[in-house]
Amino acid sequence: MVVLAVHGGAGGDGPWRGMTDADPQRVACMESLLDELGQRLTNGELDALEAVTLAVEAMENEPLFNAGLGSVLDENGQAGMDASIMRGEDQAAGSVIGLTTTRHPVRAAQHLLLKGWPIMLAGPPGDEFANEHGVEQMERTWFETKLRRAQWKKWKSQRLRPGATDEEDALLDHDGDEEGWGTVGAVALDVHGHVAAATSTGGMTGKPVGRVGDTPIIGAGTWADQTIAVSCTGVGEAFIRTAAAHSVAVHHRVVGLEEAADKVLNEVEPLGGRGGLIAVNTEGKVVMPFQTMLMYRGVYIDGTCRVGIGPDFIQS
Repeated sequence: MVVLAVHGGAGGDGPWRGMTDADPQRVACMESLLDELGQRLTNGELDALEAVTLAVEAMENEPLFNAGLGSVLDENGQAGMDASIMRGEDQAAGSVIGLTTTRHPVRAAQHLLLKGWPIMLAGPPGDEFANEHGVEQMERTWFETKLRRAQWKKWKSQRLRPGATDEEDALLDHDGDEEGWGTVGAVALDVHGHVAAATSTGGMTGKPVGRVGDTPIIGAGTWADQTIAVSCTGVGEAFIRTAAAHSVAVHHRVVGLEEAADKVLNEVEPLGGRGGLIAVNTEGKVVMPFQTMLMYRGVYIDGTCRVGIGPDFIQS
């Protein structure tokens, strides 16, 4: 059995109100990468580590997700990107913080994992490391889209809290104002029975320069060990305070995967961190719970692909 699951962020309050004009583009991105990479996982061409890297790279290329191209802008109106990745069988990990020119932060994190030391690099040294390892570099302005600039201008002019405009498509929005969605992640189980997880984000609109959320923190936003892989999305500070991704793994040792994931989201919620997560274990069980209005998500299991946004999966 092979499994590849992805998320594109969770957020929003109230009942699901249907797809926006921008959602088909997000859905198409998830469907395409799941179909291609799922088949390559099935035939053994990819291992779990490379599968999650390529899956996150595909979403970093999609400007309607908040990672890579299309990352939201910080208080100074610039993109600052974080990512992390972890391999289950040996718990090797890599993480980057505050990259500004690296097209695919998750690939930079993977190079750190493969190198073995250090695990984490922040700021310009992270971009320099990525460049030295052949990860494409772009001008800082390349990451900015009209949508993200419009969100930043609204945040700036109305003196809103960081993240308040992150859910606005500027096409047809979900009328939400809770920060959260857009962060991307992937978990995978390969033909060898190994798992891996990766997560990438631009953070939240108007975030203070230097602010670090859960995405690049191993054990908070991303975790993988010999039995499970987890990627989280939501308000990062709460996921950090609960070591959320690692907590799923701890609970999973004594209860089922679904119960473990729900327990962690219930621990996060009182701290203002409602969101969601995706997780897969080495038995092939996969869960994608969320406590918000929606979570962009999709899964490939042995030839079958499903995607969802609201409470139900989309019928293709």
